[in-house]
Amino acid sequence: MRDVLVMGMGTSGLVAALRCQEAGLKVTLLAKGVGSTHLAPGTIDVLGYDPELVENPSEALPRFADRNPEHPYARIGADVVARSLEWFSERFDGYRYTGSVDENFLLPTAIGSIKPSTLVPETLAAGDLRKGGRLLFVGLRQLKDFYPALTAQNVANAKTPSGADISARAVQIEPPISGEADVTGLALARKFDDPGFLDAVATQISALVDGDEAVGLPAVLGLRRPREVWEGLQEALGRPVFEIPGLPPSVPGVRLHEILVAQFESAGGRVVVGAEAVGADTEGDRVTAVRVAAAARIKPFVARHFVLATGGFGSGAIEMTSSWKVRENVFDLPVMGVPADGQRFSPRYFDRQPMGRAGIRIDDSLHPLDGSGRRLYANLTVVGACIAGSEAWREKSGEGISLSSGYKAATTVIEEAM
Repeated sequence: MRDVLVMGMGTSGLVAALRCQEAGLKVTLLAKGVGSTHLAPGTIDVLGYDPELVENPSEALPRFADRNPEHPYARIGADVVARSLEWFSERFDGYRYTGSVDENFLLPTAIGSIKPSTLVPETLAAGDLRKGGRLLFVGLRQLKDFYPALTAQNVANAKTPSGADISARAVQIEPPISGEADVTGLALARKFDDPGFLDAVATQISALVDGDEAVGLPAVLGLRRPREVWEGLQEALGRPVFEIPGLPPSVPGVRLHEILVAQFESAGGRVVVGAEAVGADTEGDRVTAVRVAAAARIKPFVARHFVLATGGFGSGAIEMTSSWKVRENVFDLPVMGVPADGQRFSPRYFDRQPMGRAGIRIDDSLHPLDGSGRRLYANLTVVGACIAGSEAWREKSGEGISLSSGYKAATTVIEEAM
């Protein structure tokens, strides 16, 4: 029997599994596939809007939690959020993250909007727009998912809290890729791991930069050795270089995923991919096993403690039927925040969606609760996007919730198991 079974390998599941394994517990991490890391930009966004732009999450979080008592942060606690960020920052020696809970970077997106982020890979940090500056956005002709002219135009028109001036322009280069007219970001990232390819790109960019411009490229600067690639390009150009995350699969997200999985396996953890949790066996207030579909059969996974990190509507972990019934698919946990009747969704994308905060209600230890506030299972914790109470896309809080809830769930499991 394993000590802990974690279902789902997005940020929340990976963090919970890694902390438990490093604490000396025997952990199995199972998932039907890779998690949300491959869709996300690789940054940790704690709280970007409340509803206006948040410049200091540390100051904003206590007030935000007081006004939103059912929000995941109200259950997790601002102090745990801060500790989880510190723990996370220490995980990466060769691919460092920078930042703190006391400030938000303002980073350009691929379409030139500005996104507040709390912890960011150092390869993205020089794109911080808070102090303005002169920027050169470089497109790679074979990469059709990045349009530098669009990015530059929108960034140049952006407004920052300080009112700092931003100038931006765009250029296009053609890296030495033979026989490929259209390549993916992942394919380009692998090519950048080749020093010869990097040198050829640096030579082309050097002829186009002007003055003190910082140079922005799509986030493809290496997959296995991004820090060396990034530092090498900065040295060759003699100026700051930064990456801009683009469409999935996200190269910074893939880097994050592979680093955390490697650390988990190095610590002795077991990873099972291609296995979907489809049900559970329980006795009273305890889960005894999770039923997993793999290789055309159902197999029970037995453990002492369980962590549900399967996600929300986006991953299919929470589903709505054609008759408007909503259910969580593994433990059949009650889903809170579902309107009793009336409109469930707004036809306007940027409106507040009535179903936007639906999910699993939790207590302060992240155990699931029923509608009356009664704890359902003593050895099950719930983390990440399946927790009720947030509108992560609007708040820019998704990875912050995932990181801090995974961190706190591990604390709960470690305290109860040891």
